[in-house]
Amino acid sequence: MARLNRSSVLASVVARSWAALKGARRLLLEQGPSQFQFWLIAMVIGVLAGFAALLFRKGITLLQGAVYGAEDVDYLHSFAATLPWYVLLIVPVLGGLIVGVILNRFTRDARVRSVADVIEGAALREGRVEIREGLASAVASFLTLSTGGSSGREGPVVHLAGVISSWVSDRIKADGVTGRDLLGCAVAAAVSASFNAPIAGALFAMEVVLRHFSVNAFAPIVIASVAGTVINRLEYGDVTEFVLNTPGALQFYVELPAFLLLGLISGVVAVLLMHSIFLADKFGSWAQIALNIPRWLRPAGAGLLLGLIAIWFPHIIGVGYETTVLALSGQLLLSQAIIFALVKAAAVSVTMGGRMGGGVFSPSLMIGALTGLAFGLIATATLPDVSGTHTLYAFAGMGAVAAAVLGAPISTTLIVFELTGDWQIGLAVMVSISMSTALASRLVDRSFFLTQLEKRNLRCAAGPQSYLLGTLLVDKVMRPASDIDPARAAAQVAEGISVISGVTLEAALPIFDRAEVECIPVVAPSATTSEAEAAEPEILGMLYHLDALKAYNRALVAVSAEEHR
Repeated sequence: MARLNRSSVLASVVARSWAALKGARRLLLEQGPSQFQFWLIAMVIGVLAGFAALLFRKGITLLQGAVYGAEDVDYLHSFAATLPWYVLLIVPVLGGLIVGVILNRFTRDARVRSVADVIEGAALREGRVEIREGLASAVASFLTLSTGGSSGREGPVVHLAGVISSWVSDRIKADGVTGRDLLGCAVAAAVSASFNAPIAGALFAMEVVLRHFSVNAFAPIVIASVAGTVINRLEYGDVTEFVLNTPGALQFYVELPAFLLLGLISGVVAVLLMHSIFLADKFGSWAQIALNIPRWLRPAGAGLLLGLIAIWFPHIIGVGYETTVLALSGQLLLSQAIIFALVKAAAVSVTMGGRMGGGVFSPSLMIGALTGLAFGLIATATLPDVSGTHTLYAFAGMGAVAAAVLGAPISTTLIVFELTGDWQIGLAVMVSISMSTALASRLVDRSFFLTQLEKRNLRCAAGPQSYLLGTLLVDKVMRPASDIDPARAAAQVAEGISVISGVTLEAALPIFDRAEVECIPVVAPSATTSEAEAAEPEILGMLYHLDALKAYNRALVAVSAEEHR
């Protein structure tokens, strides 16, 4: 009897196992290939983006070494101090001149594309960025960083990765959801390959670019991020970017208030850095118009200013790796840390305001490290008995300023961990970053990139509810002309109650509230070209308030579904 029971139990287990295998086979046949194909594409994009980041970095190293004659560009600051003054002056001017010609020829506004444009592509362009302008911007940023520009390489690499994913999305005719996922994969791989930081790269793509954490997108983004990291490690090995030579000792409860204060100070420094860049850009545009300077000469003018600064402060050249290392290892005096931070902020503002190219990530790391070091030198000298090493403050400041500028506290925290390989500094870094981002996000539109978009009237900072209306055309929502009353529509047009074809619901919805009507006619753009045409406008359709609200609601539901899939 017992043997019979055991046999029936075994048969039942076998039957259930067989049914499960058949179900798994059916699932694999129906869904597996498409999912596997998408993950394969994500890996390919990760490899391509990783190689793009690697080649961009290696290319800068080669050209920078050739231009300045330095054998090791990681120590370009020390070598540049030995060069004749006219070399430091002429090189960025020539670089700016070439950059200006390239941007004038290949972009409509002579502006370098960077991370802000990738965020715009994710939010408003179905995961696409401009390919022609993106390639021109990559070349411009490459030349800027190789010839004395004071900016970072990560922003251009992120946009270049976006160009790669956009090209792939166009080839496979990807929809908006797939396009955004592939864009996230490319960005993750680019950041991972730049910093040898696979965890931070994946989270950066979701936190900064996609601006939501989707479970469905997580796997392909991680695959791409790992692929980008592998490309980096094949060249540089499994080594950290910075090393904390002096052991960091945190006196826990006693010293935590100091890191809270450092976070607040770092937030203020980050805000001042961002505003100085925006002010420099505004001043550059004013000077360009007032002095009637051709737009292709603007980067050369910025290069002249950079050259003048570099004669006395050569540490501003490029990403500032050597100075950052000196700050993190505590090899600078208090006066040097303060002066170098101020001069670097000025140089970054000149570079960005002069439309030369590059990003803000590396400069914010350098300025943050200098800020943290200066604070640490003061704090440890004031209370030596309860203070740890001042280099620990340098690491915390580096993360705090960078996180506030990027608006990315989670991924920046992880980037600092992965850059140093020292998880013992985690508590100090997290405390400082939380305070800096909390303060800075209230003084700007959440981050440097989102503030850039706000200045272009692209309201991405507040979320989909703010920018979705700007993506919905009235032509897609209006009812056809055959369904309207011509007399009523003509009367409304005569009263000025109408909307032009081609505009978005963002422009149309306020008309309903102002005119207190349930529908408004949509007229052809040519209807406003002359008084004669305006007298008899061509009415294309009727936009109903209820239809507009329904379209807006569907868009919100679609975004919510994507974020929670």
